[in-house]
Amino acid sequence: MDSYIDSFKEYLVEEIDYSNKTGITYKEALNEYKKFLNTNHYSFLNISSDIANQYKAYLIKKNYESKTASLYLSAVRTFYQYLVEIKATSRNPFLSVRNPKVVKKLPNFLNHSENEKLFSSSKIQDDLGFRNEFIIEFLYTTGLRVSELCNVKMQDFIMGEGKLRVMGKGSKERIVFYKASNPNMFDTYINVIRPRILNGIESDYLIVSKTGKLSSRSIEKIVKNIALNKDVKSKVTPHTLRHSYATDLLNRGADIRSVGELLGHESLSTTQIYTHVTIDHLKEVYNKTHPRK
Repeated sequence: MDSYIDSFKEYLVEEIDYSNKTGITYKEALNEYKKFLNTNHYSFLNISSDIANQYKAYLIKKNYESKTASLYLSAVRTFYQYLVEIKATSRNPFLSVRNPKVVKKLPNFLNHSENEKLFSSSKIQDDLGFRNEFIIEFLYTTGLRVSELCNVKMQDFIMGEGKLRVMGKGSKERIVFYKASNPNMFDTYINVIRPRILNGIESDYLIVSKTGKLSSRSIEKIVKNIALNKDVKSKVTPHTLRHSYATDLLNRGADIRSVGELLGHESLSTTQIYTHVTIDHLKEVYNKTHPRK
């Protein structure tokens, strides 16, 4: 089975043009499926629809979140479709297996007091400390995903217009605005701090380290540590800042379609989850302030 999994991953990346990250994720999903097969002494080329449904029950029993279980089932379903195409088997037993309903969690965002704490001025010790504060500011004022921020290059800025070209999911380009960010901080980072951090090293990227580009994992650690140091009680990640950006825009009157475009959502339904947050916020305001309540 391992050789089939390896050739399947290669097929996804090289022929179907999936990202390497997706290929790795699918391979991990198939390794979990392989554990299920080995435990029950099943042959992967001789699987019935009943056994396929057993695997779904296995994932649920192992307490995988519905989103993860759906991903794992989709990976196995796609794997069998590949096996049918290369004539390794004659049928796909997972075609009749429905993914579990994905429960959408409300996004975590910063409330007013947490926002005040996170963006309060702090004593910056050095250039890396300045860069880290800039990362927090830039994530919140642009709504970028952490992976998008890592890949922003200096050439992507339309400086005179306060615009930034971003390559999002599915290699789709969109325009975001950075003018709302602290102009002094932005100019200082670009013209003073960034060159000093690089210290002669060539890099096209906006967010840099002493050795060049900064990784997503490093940015996640930076955001977490700043929040902890400023005594923000909620868990804060780059995605928390993206959620806060979207929620604050909607709370201040932005229309949902425009927010979806700024976030790079393909479907309006993806953005609509934020309306639940804003409705809850409005309800809270109503209950606290209405004179007859």
